[in-house]
Amino acid sequence: MAKDKKINRQPIIENRQAKYNYELYDNFEAGIALLGWEVKAIRASRVDIKDGYVMMKKGEAWLIGLSISPLKEVTEVVDPLRTRKLLLTKAELSKIFKATKEKGLSCLPIRIFWKDNLVKLKIGLGKGKTKFDKRESIKRKEWNKEKAKTVKINSNF
Repeated sequence: MAKDKKINRQPIIENRQAKYNYELYDNFEAGIALLGWEVKAIRASRVDIKDGYVMMKKGEAWLIGLSISPLKEVTEVVDPLRTRKLLLTKAELSKIFKATKEKGLSCLPIRIFWKDNLVKLKIGLGKGKTKFDKRESIKRKEWNKEKAKTVKINSNF
């Protein structure tokens, strides 16, 4: 009998800085054009997504700044910071292009995850937060935590 393969459905890596520094609006799911050693390195969670961003060139989306560290077994000379093509539909590309050019939004990688043995990238359109907005979001989070604690304590009595 064939053994069932375990499918890793959890996100490999998330960009928490993007959620803190940007107010995110729309999300898109894109495929990434990768080499074999890059897929193995992503499976081993050797990815740094913090400095990555998406740039539109000639009607195509390119991921710049994503660092994938090679494994020790890679014998050839590789570039961990090479630009990678994102695989999106024409409609999604036009939405991203309009939002970045007309509205002035930034396009950022949010999460890398597996979907049916394929590496996918969740990208989001966002606007940068000011220092005041960051403080306001921290206050809101702390207030929600405090409310949850008081409700939990009151429900125990």
